[in-house]
Amino acid sequence: MRWRGREQSGNVEDRRGMSARRAGGIGGVGAIVVALIAVYFGQDPSVILQGLNEATGPATESNAPYQESAHEAEMREMIGVVLKDTETTWQQIFTAAGKQYQEPRLVLFTNAVQSACGSANAAVGPFYCSGDNQVYIDLSFFDELKSRFGAPGDFAQAYVVAHEVGHHVQNLLGTSEQVHRAKQQSSAAEANVLSVRLELQADCYAGIWAHHADASRQLLESGDVAEGLAAATAIGDDRLQMQARGYVTPESFTHGSSEQRVRWFKRGLASGRPNDCNTFDAANRTL
Repeated sequence: MRWRGREQSGNVEDRRGMSARRAGGIGGVGAIVVALIAVYFGQDPSVILQGLNEATGPATESNAPYQESAHEAEMREMIGVVLKDTETTWQQIFTAAGKQYQEPRLVLFTNAVQSACGSANAAVGPFYCSGDNQVYIDLSFFDELKSRFGAPGDFAQAYVVAHEVGHHVQNLLGTSEQVHRAKQQSSAAEANVLSVRLELQADCYAGIWAHHADASRQLLESGDVAEGLAAATAIGDDRLQMQARGYVTPESFTHGSSEQRVRWFKRGLASGRPNDCNTFDAANRTL
């Protein structure tokens, strides 16, 4: 991406070196749950974190000086540029629709962090918390994205940020709350389908950002889209389940298959229009 030298967002909060720890820690089944969550990405963890909070007691914070590497500094700067560009994109889209866009904050952390959704271990991966309108990212995830999931490149990282911002857009539009209420009245299987639709819409919104970043500001370079598609493919539920246990159970999907994630990202990328990202429309019943 052509991100160097561009304006960075003022909404990045650096909490690296500050750890949120819980009395008693997380072990046994809790550790297994966190390990399973780690293979997923982009999910609002409020329900999961609430359960962990109740089980492990009050959080305490410890501060320690954090010395970032040159590699981390580069990722931090790139994330700041991407976040700023998402702000530009969504402000323009919301204004055109007669709405006001509230910019999210992005929190950088190491190891663990305290959010309005509870405290989270870095194993949870990047997440958006609707309780405080903030995106949380441990930069080590991007190294994991490259080494474990085979999705290197700065645009793959940008896709992660844009996907989480997509959840923020859903929160502002009331979509997240509608889905939350519907899931409370649904069976487990139906709730999983709703989760998939929510995640695929966030993928489509990430594509919308990429569309405008390229068309209006020429941020993308040759090969960038391929990096984003590789990331979307790498974190499909089918791919992750096959890696984790050697077989796939589509009824347990919560984020969508690799093919679905790629297809909805490409739809947003091609269109640039939020109305084309309605994964809840009856016409998109089969996703």
